[in-house]
Amino acid sequence: MNNNTSLPKVLGVGNALVDVISVLKDDSVLEKFGLPRGSMTLVDTELSEKIYDATYSEKSELTTGGSVANTMRSLASLGGNGGYLGKIGDDKLGKLFQHDFERKGITTHLIKSDIDTGRVMGLVSPDSERTMATYLGAAADLQPKDFTPQLFEGYDYLYMEGYLVFNHDLIKAGVEMAKAKDLKVAIDLASFNVVEANLEFLKDLIKNYVDIVFANEEEAKSFTGKEPEEALHEIAKDCELTIVKVGKDGSFIKYKNKVVKVGTIKANALDTTGAGDSYAAGFFYGLTNGYNLEICGKIAALVSGKVVEVMGANLPDEQWAEIKKEIVKIVG
Repeated sequence: MNNNTSLPKVLGVGNALVDVISVLKDDSVLEKFGLPRGSMTLVDTELSEKIYDATYSEKSELTTGGSVANTMRSLASLGGNGGYLGKIGDDKLGKLFQHDFERKGITTHLIKSDIDTGRVMGLVSPDSERTMATYLGAAADLQPKDFTPQLFEGYDYLYMEGYLVFNHDLIKAGVEMAKAKDLKVAIDLASFNVVEANLEFLKDLIKNYVDIVFANEEEAKSFTGKEPEEALHEIAKDCELTIVKVGKDGSFIKYKNKVVKVGTIKANALDTTGAGDSYAAGFFYGLTNGYNLEICGKIAALVSGKVVEVMGANLPDEQWAEIKKEIVKIVG
């Protein structure tokens, strides 16, 4: 990978997981296992295995995953400069994760755990909506002590996964140390049910530590009680840069007092897994290259639009060359 090491560097921190993506004939499996359609639900080992047995087929796909991990992998594929901190098991899935990231040229800070590597059962409905059942495994073993001042050396941005907010001490330790090292802190709000369960903590975190917030319309509504554009202004009161994604209608971006609305590209949506993660990758690529808000948003929309056309959050390596050509046209 020809990553540009002269660009500002983003440190992603998240749940290092392996995705098992399966297409459903209908939504009866979701009802059977009590999984709210379109959400992310944490499951234990036993339930994860039951869902696996009920949905896995020879057509299922196995890829490295985790929300911020997806972003960092796509950022590296674009030629961005990034690193990743997460926890994996000393097992086959952990080796797969590490190999994939090192191959992409990402600086890895992967800590080994005695627990198995986490996995996500990504269940894709016929209309391409995805529902996730997540067994965190080793990923949940990430601890505040895993953050050290040395970890942040050479980085300009910290990008933390909203799914980590279940561990308040962990996320607080990360953002406090990052701010002490003068990094810009970004967070993705992850899922509407994550926001609902951690609302007061998230509000305090964003007000006091976070510079950049990524949210989709459901997450923004859970956070503010408002529709996308109003939610944008509400969130923006407490951070420097706010992005609210509205699916097919594009995204709203607010930096200080400037607001930009960006559309989407025409896409034949097959699976929405990783759409938001890819958007963040495109946006960070634009941001670290010093492009204006509109160009950042257009690059984000391009990458996001390409990812929904494939199963899972991984684009084939050969597709990135085409995307880079499109970016040249966007930048002008």
